[in-house]
Amino acid sequence: MAGGWTRDGAVEQQIEDTVKDAVLRARALTPHGHSAEECDDCGEPIPKKRRDALPGVRTCVACQTTRDKAVTHSTINRRGSKDSQLR
Repeated sequence: MAGGWTRDGAVEQQIEDTVKDAVLRARALTPHGHSAEECDDCGEPIPKKRRDALPGVRTCVACQTTRDKAVTHSTINRRGSKDSQLR
């Protein structure tokens, strides 16, 4: 399905690129390595069950919840065609 000046499959390609970028970002933000004994933000102990469930964790649940609420997402697909960004 093409519209305007776009080629066939351009919309599907843009959607695939958006999903791929989101997956790569999520993988990059996923903790890995050794878990911290204490939260990097507040200094409270991180429960062993949390450290075992999520290797590489650096924050307690409360601090991670605060960090997650602060995340903003862009609504512009920078990998899409120039035409799609002008709308």
